[in-house]
Amino acid sequence: MCISGSGDIDKEYGLNNQKDFSKAIIVLGLLLAIGMASAAFILGVQAKRAVSGQQSITVKGLAEKPIKADSAEWRIDFSVMDATQAGALQKLAVERKVVEAFLVKQGLEAETWLTEVEELRPHYEEIFEKDRSRQVQNGFDANQSIFVSTKDLAKITNAHKAILQLRADNHPVVAQPPHYLVSNLEAIKMSLIADATTNARSRATEFVKQDGVKVGVMKSASQGAFYILPVGGETMEDSYGGTYDKSTIDKTARVVVTIVYNIE
Repeated sequence: MCISGSGDIDKEYGLNNQKDFSKAIIVLGLLLAIGMASAAFILGVQAKRAVSGQQSITVKGLAEKPIKADSAEWRIDFSVMDATQAGALQKLAVERKVVEAFLVKQGLEAETWLTEVEELRPHYEEIFEKDRSRQVQNGFDANQSIFVSTKDLAKITNAHKAILQLRADNHPVVAQPPHYLVSNLEAIKMSLIADATTNARSRATEFVKQDGVKVGVMKSASQGAFYILPVGGETMEDSYGGTYDKSTIDKTARVVVTIVYNIE
């Protein structure tokens, strides 16, 4: 009887130990699951923050406005040839007076001129001897230039058209096309940069509005080319530094900027 009672007690004790062990395993499992879930949540939040901190958008902003030239420069060249240096200089002086009289007649007074110093050099002609050519000096060339600078654009334009009559009258003059210039380019550029920056942010906002995020602070910005174009003129993407049209009075100023924004 005593032996049988001792076996029942040992059996009951073993069952209790197994129950306690099973409960411990279950509790440990729950704790591990809670710990892993918490860790995953924390890592997920950190990863989300890290990714969001790296997200950005790069956009180009464009701004342009019409502008007008407010000054003009014009160059007139004339040249003569004579057998002697003295004769060449005398002929050059005659042609210079003709050009000066023409400018005065066009309303361009002497204070608008810059007359360069005369240039004198040997005149060479090519001759052929026994099917071979060689250069032979034959007299002297004399040439000179007058630069005209004024804010009266109409007078320059009209004079450039009228000077063709001097050539028709056999005067050796060559007039370059006038250059129509804009004086306050830096102020125009700064104004356009501000407008282009506003345009860039509007574009960025439009791009991301469907994704439930918003445009954050500016990370970086760079100015592209600065263009002065004739009205209706097109730009080339590879125009390094931009272009400056000097052939027209009415122009278009254009600036492109590239801006990188954070995404929040």
